[in-house]
Amino acid sequence: MSIRRLYESTFIINAALEDPDVEAVIRRVTDYIENHGGTFVEMNKWGRRRLAYPIKKKYNGYYVYMAFEAASEVLPLVERFFTLEENVLRHLTLELSEKLREHRKERALIAGSTIPAEISEESVAPVKAAAVTETEL
Repeated sequence: MSIRRLYESTFIINAALEDPDVEAVIRRVTDYIENHGGTFVEMNKWGRRRLAYPIKKKYNGYYVYMAFEAASEVLPLVERFFTLEENVLRHLTLELSEKLREHRKERALIAGSTIPAEISEESVAPVKAAAVTETEL
């Protein structure tokens, strides 16, 4: 029996493609992972951005981030799929450790939480002002 692990993958698609073609590439990637027993945890389409340096004579790319859970045997197949997909300029897939998963959960809780009733804007303002004063010195 294989161990299921959580992976995150970021890949860059050729931005010269039309929007339906970009969606088709993303659909091919997601279908391939799902057909091999993977399940998606998160998917973010970051959109078109300028590359830091040219890749395959391209200056812009469409960035996609996804987190998925899959068996460890699936990862080499996914890596090969990215390599053979001609519209994927670059890709990077990493395994998310348990410690990093916990950190992401905590960060999501903090981002989604509100300021407690005991803490008012007046009590936060002097701290912000002191921080600005120290940085200006």
